[in-house]
Order: sequence, then C-alpha cells, then structure tokens
Amino acid sequence: MLVKLEDDTGKKSLRKVLLEKRNSTSGDLLKIAAGKIQDRLKKINAYKDASTVGIYYSIGSEIPTQGIIEDVQSAGKKVCIPRVKKRDMEFCEISDFASLEMGRFDIMEPKERCPIVHALDVILVPSVGITPSGVRLGYGQGFYDRYLLKNSTVTISLVLEKQVVRNIPRLESDQDIDWIVTEDRTYNTSHAR
Repeated sequence: MLVKLEDDTGKKSLRKVLLEKRNSTSGDLLKIAAGKIQDRLKKINAYKDASTVGIYYSIGSEIPTQGIIEDVQSAGKKVCIPRVKKRDMEFCEISDFASLEMGRFDIMEPKERCPIVHALDVILVPSVGITPSGVRLGYGQGFYDRYLLKNSTVTISLVLEKQVVRNIPRLESDQDIDWIVTEDRTYNTSHAR
C-alpha cells in the first residue's frame, strides 16, 4: 500500500479545488483546448527534436494525450508510457494502443512484454496544478517526482490555463517542470525561476 506524500502544507485541499475546477470543463471545451495545446506543444524545440518521448495516457478531465501519442508515432519517434512498479515508475516503449492494458489506479499501462526505456528526451508530465515557475501539484503519490529525481530530462506539463496558479506548497522532493503549455500560452519556466 502506498502512503500519501502529503503533509499539512495545504496540498490536499488545493488539489481538491483544482480537480473540481478541471472536472467542470465541458467535453467540447476540453477538445478545443487540447487542439490548441497540441499545436503549441509542436513549437517547443525540445519536443520537436525529441526522438524518444515519455507520454502519460490521459484519464478523466486531463488534457487528452491519445492524439499526441499517435502524432509522435506517425513521426517515427519512440513513444514510452509509464508503468507503475511498487513505489516507482518505469517508461516502456509501445508500438500501438494494443500494447496497453489496464494497470494500477485504472490507468492504461504498457503490457509486461513492452521494453523498458531508460533514456527519454522529453516527458509529458500530468499535473493537477502548476505555477508559472514550474512548481507542480500532482496526484499526491510522488511517482513522477521520484522518477525525475533519478532521470534528468526535459519536462513539459499540459494543463488548462485555469490550472496555472500563483502558489503551490513545495516539498523538498518536488521536481519542477521546464515547460507549461496551456490553450492560451506557453511558459518556459526557466525564465520564471
């Protein structure tokens, strides 16, 4: 059983508010925003030039990533999806959506036969909220923070503009995000740090 990394810094209540905000977005608006975000994403050189891309398989009201996965594969690049192993996460290359199965937390993950990839050029990181300087609020399990602590790569968060907030309580183990892409703008967070 995983233990939440929460302490009493206010992350839990902020996460609840931001998830409610994101969940209130209509499916049509989410689709429109996703199209704009995908167009903006393609303009980031680190993403454009990447040959191996780590991408989460979106769920619920997250920015849909299935179209991004298809685009990356059609460009002849490697797509790697995270798979949870106990307290850690590994990225595995998939050849198509049939390479996925339902994993922990009811999220699609690569099947066991998919090869583990240790070096990624870019990772798209799911976020519940984020500050303009790249302080990220995730789901509270710490999988991405632990992975990024051991694996240095360019990180990009795809969020709705309403998920960008002024302050997020930061723990020492939290890993900052390099780029933020919303339907309205692109943030290079290294300029804001």
